[in-house]
Amino acid sequence: MLEELRTLVLFAEEGSIQKVARRLPLTQPAVTRQLQRLEDVLGTTLLDRRQKPPRLTAAGLEVLTRARHILASVEALKSFAAEAEPRGVLRVGLAHGLSDAAVANAIAGAATAFPKASLRLRTAWSAELVDQFDRGQLDMAIVLRPFDYEGPGALGIERLSVIAQSGGSAHDLETQSSMPWVLSPEPCDARQTLLSGMGRDERRRLVVAAEIQDPAMQMAWVRRGHGLGLMPSRLAARGIPDGLALVDAGDLDLSMRVVALCSPHLNALAKVADAIAQAVGKAIAGDN
Repeated sequence: MLEELRTLVLFAEEGSIQKVARRLPLTQPAVTRQLQRLEDVLGTTLLDRRQKPPRLTAAGLEVLTRARHILASVEALKSFAAEAEPRGVLRVGLAHGLSDAAVANAIAGAATAFPKASLRLRTAWSAELVDQFDRGQLDMAIVLRPFDYEGPGALGIERLSVIAQSGGSAHDLETQSSMPWVLSPEPCDARQTLLSGMGRDERRRLVVAAEIQDPAMQMAWVRRGHGLGLMPSRLAARGIPDGLALVDAGDLDLSMRVVALCSPHLNALAKVADAIAQAVGKAIAGDN
């Protein structure tokens, strides 16, 4: 009915069906049918068709006044909805591999701009978060996907570096091919990426010496020489922890896409989700 009311207002402004048809744009018969439908719904005659061109009847002038008020109210409501301050709970999932201080600070910083919104943040492996998002248990999920991912929501690239106990005679993956690994349990995103990369080279075989989910404990085991480990290259660029050293991985590509999945039904909370996604993207790029 709103379209019919808009057509009536345009008719009052233009004075003819032909001019209204040009403005919409519609055919003249389509404009005539809209006005007739409005008359049928309201049960009154809006146009005096005895005159050429037709003129608004007394009832038509009354309906015109009310139509303008209704349309103005609708536009005000749209403006309110678009500019409303986000409030409520935003349920966010974050992949374990991204739950470091840099990303956490980025999310917290983005959230502070919206004091009436609160976060319910959980961490898990990407596969679990995607499943929870699909089930409607999360409003937003920031996950790790294969490097060749081409879907929507890509925020950046997370590259992994190989680390080992410092002080060794050689720090390249080729000479340390017999070393086992210290990794998180399946379905760890980094572990899957490593396995995929090594699977292309028959000379390399993944042997896991220890499965440890906590990154600090992983570093401790690598530092003691129990095996090779992984850490985000963006964190390694800020400084390798004492007792550890980078390993030249050669042509082994350990890259993943960071992707933000967002519900299309967030309304005003979409502003919070957008701010978080942008902040995480900058953190991944090392811009924070």
